[in-house]
Amino acid sequence: QEPKEVWGYVEVRNKAHMFWWLYYANNPTQDFTELPLVLWLQGGPGASGCGYGNFEEIGPLDKEMKPRNTTWLQAASILFVDNPVGTGFSYVDDCSLFAQNLTTVVSDMMVFLGEFFKCRAEFQTIPFYIFSESYGGKMAAGVALELHKAVQKGTIKCNFKGTALGDSWISPLDSVLSWGPYLYSTSLLDDNGLAEVTAVAKEIMDAINKNQYGLATELWGKAEGVIEENTDNVNFYNILTKEVPEVKSDEQENLHLMRLYQRHVRKMHQSSLDELMNGPIRKKLMIIPDCVKWGGQSRQVFENMAEDFMKPVIDIVDQLLAANVSVTVYNGQLDLIVDTMGQEAWIRKLKWPDLDQFSQKRWKALYVSPESTETAAFHKAYENLAFFWILKAGHMVNNKVPADQGEMALKMLRMVTQQQH
Repeated sequence: QEPKEVWGYVEVRNKAHMFWWLYYANNPTQDFTELPLVLWLQGGPGASGCGYGNFEEIGPLDKEMKPRNTTWLQAASILFVDNPVGTGFSYVDDCSLFAQNLTTVVSDMMVFLGEFFKCRAEFQTIPFYIFSESYGGKMAAGVALELHKAVQKGTIKCNFKGTALGDSWISPLDSVLSWGPYLYSTSLLDDNGLAEVTAVAKEIMDAINKNQYGLATELWGKAEGVIEENTDNVNFYNILTKEVPEVKSDEQENLHLMRLYQRHVRKMHQSSLDELMNGPIRKKLMIIPDCVKWGGQSRQVFENMAEDFMKPVIDIVDQLLAANVSVTVYNGQLDLIVDTMGQEAWIRKLKWPDLDQFSQKRWKALYVSPESTETAAFHKAYENLAFFWILKAGHMVNNKVPADQGEMALKMLRMVTQQQH
């Protein structure tokens, strides 16, 4: 049967409008009240959860409008939000209103969540989790910490249980420093290539150490160029595939940001998805203002966040762990942009007192089903920190060739939300 769904806008600041889309869990044997609620935060910044996350990854239908076998609605209600404002169907009436840092992104999301739980009181007692991908993980960490404080204070009524950070940009520097060794160990760089990638990674490290975050973002673009030249255009989201290079932009101003945008946000707005969102979906939703085009402000969203892009949030994860919030990190084996080695590196930097016990635990192999003989992932958990190593998956664990790990992603969702052990 069709899932029940509702959607709408919340004005999070004057003239800044956030679009959200909620699907109620759709399980033949369980009512939505017996299943958790998951907020999904997409990356970019500027990629659309209501579009990409929904139709390309975990929603009930794919972009051909065919039912998805591995939709997360089997195990949870899903709340997609186009965030930061300007993403997807969200929009601002004035260009000065785009978020320029994590603080603004988080405070906008807090206004939205306050409004959501007030208007949808039936979700106030349902276990609530924030799942995320890529840059969305950085936003999820920030939102999780503020939400935890708000729940403690009683300013937001919700049953907040934890956050899951998928292939998440938590420590940009640790990710960048691991690119060379990761590509070298997978035969995608030779000694010369490794030396070149290492040199530009060191430039990025110097910029970050001097707090020159805008420069670090520019150099990050340069590093990706060096990698593309040396690897014959490896796909940053799945090292077993390659990227067809975009036509060079003729706009010289902010060229590095344009290239980064093309690589990391525009690919989430492929023409087929664009046509779906700006055609049939827009018609169905009926509330999108005429002046708003899905994805029409995404480039400005991305460029406005450029100064914030390379800042780490390891300290926020530490605060979440100290506050006893459950934190799950999951990562695709074939992802380059946020490779697993980089994730392991920032986890080693945590000041969390239980880190040693976590590190010393043996990991456990996971299979999608009891009949399966193929190892789908490894898993380790101690107290309120868990890590999933998802095998044969790229940056988007839920989709992308060669290995759609949708089954494993669904199993992980059930494990994180305590429906399965």
